[in-house]
Amino acid sequence: MIEPNWRTSSYTRSDSCVEVADNDPEKVMIRDTKDRSRGNLSVQPAAWAEFVEFSKK
Repeated sequence: MIEPNWRTSSYTRSDSCVEVADNDPEKVMIRDTKDRSRGNLSVQPAAWAEFVEFSKK
């Protein structure tokens, strides 16, 4: 199992955003920075890439 490497976006404030761990080739994990105890969401890397491209528009 790969240990998640959590990071936040450089475009947001560190106290009000999401954290992403994309160092696992099989999944991308997302969690709330303010309440990490609520768990995380895992998505396929292709779905995450599509979301990122969409959000740039």
